[in-house]
Amino acid sequence: MPPFRRLLGYVLRYRRDFLLGLGCVVVTTGIALAAPKILQYAVDDLTRGVTRAKLLEYGSLLLAIGLVGGVFRFFMRRLLTGASRHIEYDMRNDFFAHLEKLPLAYFQSHRTGDLMSRATNDLNAVRMMIGPAIMYSANTLLTFVVALSMMIAIDARLTLISLIPLPFVSISVKFFGSAIHRRFEQIQAQLSEVSAVAQEALSGVRVVRAYRQESAELERFRRSNQEYLLRNRRLIALQGFFFPSMSFFLGLGALIVLWLGSREVIRGRITLGEFVAFNSYLTMLSWPMIAFGWVTNMLQRGMASWKRMLEVLETEPSIGDAIQLRSSQSAPSQVFSADSAISAFHPRAIRGAIEFRDLVFAFGDMPVLNHVSARIEAGQTAALVGVTGSGKSTLISLLARLHDPPPASVFIDGIDVRDFPIAVLRGAIGFVPQEPFLFSDTLADNIAFGLDAIEGPGGSGGSASRDRKIQDAAAVARLDKDVADFPKGYDTMVGERGITLSGGQKQRTALARAIVIDPRILILDDSLSAVDTYTEEEILSRLRGVMRERTSIIVSHRISTVRDADVIFVLDQGRIVERGTHDDLVRANGLYAELHKKQLLEEELAAS
Repeated sequence: MPPFRRLLGYVLRYRRDFLLGLGCVVVTTGIALAAPKILQYAVDDLTRGVTRAKLLEYGSLLLAIGLVGGVFRFFMRRLLTGASRHIEYDMRNDFFAHLEKLPLAYFQSHRTGDLMSRATNDLNAVRMMIGPAIMYSANTLLTFVVALSMMIAIDARLTLISLIPLPFVSISVKFFGSAIHRRFEQIQAQLSEVSAVAQEALSGVRVVRAYRQESAELERFRRSNQEYLLRNRRLIALQGFFFPSMSFFLGLGALIVLWLGSREVIRGRITLGEFVAFNSYLTMLSWPMIAFGWVTNMLQRGMASWKRMLEVLETEPSIGDAIQLRSSQSAPSQVFSADSAISAFHPRAIRGAIEFRDLVFAFGDMPVLNHVSARIEAGQTAALVGVTGSGKSTLISLLARLHDPPPASVFIDGIDVRDFPIAVLRGAIGFVPQEPFLFSDTLADNIAFGLDAIEGPGGSGGSASRDRKIQDAAAVARLDKDVADFPKGYDTMVGERGITLSGGQKQRTALARAIVIDPRILILDDSLSAVDTYTEEEILSRLRGVMRERTSIIVSHRISTVRDADVIFVLDQGRIVERGTHDDLVRANGLYAELHKKQLLEEELAAS
């Protein structure tokens, strides 16, 4: 879709406001252009004799024009600028909603600061193009046409002479406009860089301080900020030539009119009032020329920013809902819309039988999983064990479609995970990642994050039921004892990314978040690595009751965490090299047994 056509779709939503606003522009401009004509009659009339009645009459007319023009100017700005603010609101919502649909890989290749810059600075430039630029474009065009017509009516020859400098104005606008466009694109790109540097430094403030890199980060930000300053100064220098050049040519026209027009008055070809009105219209004509350059600049900036936003908006989400849903019980395929699919499938209806069939997966040219086949029955507790980089986390990320698996390779209850609606699939999975993320909110709201997504902020049983579920989940995660020591309990603010909590507390909060939604499939991706061995055993003991009611997958480098699993899969270089129970694998004396012996030795050394 062409950029302008997509932008027009937003404008048409508020066409009533734009039409009324443009109507106010017409009335406002018409009233403003009537003032010189009244001034013409007033000057000509007053030259024949000044009376109080005449002064009162013409003064009242000019005052009325000012008042009525002010009222319509207010509504003009309110309607057009207000409509642009509504469009900005819609665009920001659509932009954020689109970002939410993009896959994990997109955010791994695009910097957060750059995306934030597009959602703020670029969006504001687009709003200026849609609102003020349209308003001033209509105003200047109407003023130019009507003022020029009135000038021709007074003296066509004088009008043509006054227009001699205008082609030079157009040439300067064309020359400077394209240069301004290029430099503004460079400024916006550098602003994204500044935002990205600041965001990274603030997000990694602990690492920066731990390695005493404050000075280095300040220097990195200074260099980026200095480049931003230099690019802005280049644009300012360009604009510094742009506006004075237009003013010079317009002033030259006014000087010619003053010289020749005064001679016409002396000769009696035009009246003094007409000469005053002509000069007033010429002054009005200079504003459209200056405003035209300003509006051109605004349009150039807006289109540059809109193209930057479209780079994100036109990125097609690679992971989405499938239209076809295959049922393992019926041979023919059934076709559903997204809404009917969600109603046909529900997270609670999923039993949790998982199967990987000859799964091959790679990140670009880097192979990660190589012909992986495995089956986990509904209600079983399975474990994935292996050295770092063996493909454990990738395997479970494909189950939740954080990365998209190849077709017909990952199944739940006999149905390809690609055929489930995303909302249904992820609603059935409680996922605890290796690196938990907490929001800058209360502990209770962080635990209830997934619960609110399923039941709404109030929950199905009200706030009392919600609080009870939070407390029960925290108890299973062995977080309740820590909460008892917090001054505000579950209402404690955890800070950005949970900075006020320890690593173990953050992991247990994330675990409680997964438990509280009562998922059909529970995935723990090395989620107890920051917890001591004693606390881990206590949590696993409490989790056994939860795991009996659902399919569970535990990823861990600790043998003590997975030894009670119903089935253990050992991965090495993207392949499942061993499978079985803990006892079977120890007796097999393979890779698992080697890992087990190594950890036993480490425990003995630590104890001594």
